[in-house]
Amino acid sequence: MRKELEPKMDIAKDLYPKIISLIEKYTDYCDENGDEENIEYKKLESELNKITGKDISQYNLWEYWEEEGIEPLSFRIALPEPYIVNDIKKEELTEIVKILKEEIFEKNEEEDKFTQEFKYYLEEYYHKLLELNCKNYDIELFESQKGKDGKYFEYTVEEIVEKIYGK
Repeated sequence: MRKELEPKMDIAKDLYPKIISLIEKYTDYCDENGDEENIEYKKLESELNKITGKDISQYNLWEYWEEEGIEPLSFRIALPEPYIVNDIKKEELTEIVKILKEEIFEKNEEEDKFTQEFKYYLEEYYHKLLELNCKNYDIELFESQKGKDGKYFEYTVEEIVEKIYGK
C-alpha cells in the first residue's frame, strides 16, 4: 500500500504525549475551578488545533470519560486525517478492506507498542479514507446484512471490494 494511504502513526506517536497532557491539565483545572464560561475549553481547543491542524469541535473534550476515555481520545486527536489520493488501486482497496474486516483485531508482535495499543482505533481512519476516496463506499457494507431468507450474513472482503471498486 502506498505511504499516503497509511495512517501516520509516527506523527500520532509524537503528538500523543502533548495532547494527553493538555487534556489532563484542562480536566484538573475544571475539577478545581469549573469552566462555566468555556474560557479554558476554548483555549484547549485552540491549542489542540494549532498542534494538529484539526477541527477539534468533532471531539468530546468535556465528558470523554463517559465515552472511550482519555487515551483513545488523545490518540484520535493526534492521528492526522486521511488524504484524498488519486486512483486507489484494487489491490490497495483489498488490503484496506482486509485490515478493517480481519487484521485490525489481530495481535501483531512486529508492531511497536504504541501501534499495538491503538490499532483498534484505526478503524475510524480507514473508513474516513474510503469515504474520501471511493464514490461507491458505504459503511453498511461492513455491517451484518439480512438476506432474502431472513438470515443474517456479512459480506466477504472480496464482495466488499467488488461493490466499492466496481466500475
